[in-house]
Amino acid sequence: MVLKNRFIFKKELKLDLGIKGKRALVCASSKGLGLGCALSLAEAGVDLIINSRNPQNLESAASLLKSKYQVHIETVVADITTKEGQEAVIKKAKNNLDILVTNAGGPPPGLWSDWSRSDFMLALEANMLTPISLMKEVLPGMIEKGWGRVVNITSQSVKAPIPALGLSNSARAGLTGYVAGTSRQVAEFGVTINNLQPGVHDTDRIKSLDLHTAEQAGITPAEAKLNRRNAIPAKRYGTIQEFGAACAFLCSQQAGFIIGQNILLDGGSVNSTM
Repeated sequence: MVLKNRFIFKKELKLDLGIKGKRALVCASSKGLGLGCALSLAEAGVDLIINSRNPQNLESAASLLKSKYQVHIETVVADITTKEGQEAVIKKAKNNLDILVTNAGGPPPGLWSDWSRSDFMLALEANMLTPISLMKEVLPGMIEKGWGRVVNITSQSVKAPIPALGLSNSARAGLTGYVAGTSRQVAEFGVTINNLQPGVHDTDRIKSLDLHTAEQAGITPAEAKLNRRNAIPAKRYGTIQEFGAACAFLCSQQAGFIIGQNILLDGGSVNSTM
């Protein structure tokens, strides 16, 4: 009887995020962190527009979401970092969007001496100007409604720059500065903008970084992964489910007083009180 009561109590503890029936655009969401966000939002009852450059991956993600949750799923095959891609998702949104989750793959690692001006421009376009452009498109509608949530997926490298990721560090830091000001200008209208700063999660992006590290150090990818994992206080990589849950909470009714924050999900890797 006690065990039964415990089970019931646990079920009753599940938090209602208060966003059932809302409509969200989740960029680059066919896999990885974007998919994690889409899954958690769908679990909360949010209708979704999901996006990817790869039609097969996008269809697989849509099928997964539809099989698990009774929400409306729309898809847009497009490169979100291009003007055409942004226009395609905004057209699908039809000026009726409650939640925006921006996301785009980061530029490859390298050495400072290898990066040209054009490399920086590509990084800025993908990881700073794309989310800014999307925000400028959807914020007026959110302000008019008196409610909106924007979550930008950035990186722990904004707070603790990673030498090999200079392109990503620079672009995402620029976005962070933009959000710091804009979030405080729209807060009075019931619209929140925040950034999630992922550390090492089990995604294709991290696998590519482990491979780069292995090549640079002359070790195997498995050894590179073990070394990276052991440097994390939690002694493991994060999961897309954990990341998605944090994203969904920032999109919730309960998160309405969280404004312009940069929230680390890094297993304790960045040792900072600020």
